[in-house]
Amino acid sequence: MGKFIISTRTNGEFQFNLKAGNGQVILTSQGYSSKASCENGIESVRTNSQDDSKFERNTAKDGRCYFNLKAGNGQIIGTSQMYESENGMENGIESVKNNAPTASVEDETAL
Repeated sequence: MGKFIISTRTNGEFQFNLKAGNGQVILTSQGYSSKASCENGIESVRTNSQDDSKFERNTAKDGRCYFNLKAGNGQIIGTSQMYESENGMENGIESVKNNAPTASVEDETAL
């Protein structure tokens, strides 16, 4: 089962990573100024990950593939890792779709 991990960046901003059941990071958020905004971002991922049209598929300059997950307003709420192939990227998208709705939330900032 997947999980969202909330953490703090070196600049003090909050971010989350969505990890698949195997522990691999499948989506990383932008930086948020407050924990509440970060938690809202997680809820946005839960909702928007179920709509394939919200996934923007891209190719980096080095030829590797990645995707962004966008909110209803078009803002990027998460970016994937880099994949060597389109097939790998599509598997990553499926993993986000499968894991995000029921993923638990772990808050590492509360430690």
